[in-house]
Amino acid sequence: MPGQRRAASTEPQYLQVQTTTDSRAEAMDLAHAAVAARLAACAQVAGPIASTYWWEDGIERAEEWLIMLKLPADRYNDLAEFLTERHSYDEPEIIATPIVAGAPSYLSWMEDETRPE
Repeated sequence: MPGQRRAASTEPQYLQVQTTTDSRAEAMDLAHAAVAARLAACAQVAGPIASTYWWEDGIERAEEWLIMLKLPADRYNDLAEFLTERHSYDEPEIIATPIVAGAPSYLSWMEDETRPE
């Protein structure tokens, strides 16, 4: 793809990680804290969203806020631990989707912004 950088190996080099919370305030706090800790280059909060899921033998419905974080794949474990420690849910959704292509300058920016100074 012109203007896109693709990973040469089968291991993803970049990820979008998502989690959800039950309040906008918590979503904004988690997003800010992850970026401030340089575990993600950017975080976006969207919502409210409608969620339907199994919990304790029943189907639940909830209004939630979605946090999407962009980062190099080698920062995933640190980010997942960070989110798990700070999240209010007993079993938070923390899932990663590979970024298979992107503007080279954006991907470089993600690398630069997630390295401790």
